[in-house]
Amino acid sequence: MGKAEKEQLNRALIAHLNSIHETLQMLDQTPPSMEKVAWAQVIQLGDQVSKQATIAGMLWNGESPDAKQVEETMNSFFNVLQGFLLLSHGSNVGAGPTLSSSIHESVKHVVDSSFRLMKEHVSLYGSHNKEKKLSMPQFVGAVWEACSALKKVPATNVIAIGRAMTQVAVSVKDVVREMNELKPASSDLGNGTSDDTPSKAESKPEDEDLSDDDLGSDLSPEEMKVAQFAQGVVSRTLVVIKELIRTITGMLKLETPDDNGKFVDSLEKLLKICQGVGAEIDEIGACLYPPQEIDAIKLALEKISSSINGMQQEVDSFQTSAEPFVEACGGLRTVLKQMESEIDCFSTTELTNKMQNVAVMD
Repeated sequence: MGKAEKEQLNRALIAHLNSIHETLQMLDQTPPSMEKVAWAQVIQLGDQVSKQATIAGMLWNGESPDAKQVEETMNSFFNVLQGFLLLSHGSNVGAGPTLSSSIHESVKHVVDSSFRLMKEHVSLYGSHNKEKKLSMPQFVGAVWEACSALKKVPATNVIAIGRAMTQVAVSVKDVVREMNELKPASSDLGNGTSDDTPSKAESKPEDEDLSDDDLGSDLSPEEMKVAQFAQGVVSRTLVVIKELIRTITGMLKLETPDDNGKFVDSLEKLLKICQGVGAEIDEIGACLYPPQEIDAIKLALEKISSSINGMQQEVDSFQTSAEPFVEACGGLRTVLKQMESEIDCFSTTELTNKMQNVAVMD
């Protein structure tokens, strides 16, 4: 196991790594113009990458292989990996940004784990560290996991966008849960003090132990009313998003390669609107903690109302049955108007109270 052989293996490895990098750069700069490749074919070639990883790992189970075996195994592995990259690029035909992102991320995991495996494969040659060989199964396993994860990648734009919308729904559901934890101020708070009341210094350790559940426990009756209306808005928003997802996933047959991207563009626009609504829901949730930011809540309500209108217009353009979604939008509009009215009343009352306080001080 001479030094010259090790240097030759390192040169071959660097050449392969550079070749893969060049291929990736070329594919990034070249839009897919070939016939669309079914994702199932990419998965099948991913299985071949896994098999090549297994072969590389088995090479180090017994006696150390010679330089020729190491290089031949490496050449075979990178040949399959190159084919995998080209095939995965073909699966991008007709893919919108959301689906393309999922494909890119999954392919990157395969490439990254493959690079680590081959670097370890070459570094083992000539090494007398027996423990180093024991790490080989971990590198092989990482390639297996990356290739197996290809099966979880959405095969169509509809599925990819449906999953992205589901993430928004999960986020909105979290806001609903947090709102359920909001509580009115205790009637016992501020009812005088006694000699037994601990000083600030004595109560400091207890204050530091306050949990997250205590943060929303001091809402005034007016603030609690705003929070309750907000809970209705957020709950109705969740219903709208769920119905939107059902509507979208029911359009699988409408996705065809020859629609010039119009259908996918509409789906992407819907996703962007949906994510915008999710962001406004987060904003409302954050603004409910005292002191409540009423102006920010009003602005968020206006944005949600506008977004729902845009969302419904986009769904209507598909010319498909979406009655449950339309009904959900109507229900959300109703609670939005109710909350806006409640906030206006709350703002007027608050302003009157402030003016009265100023008059008393004068």
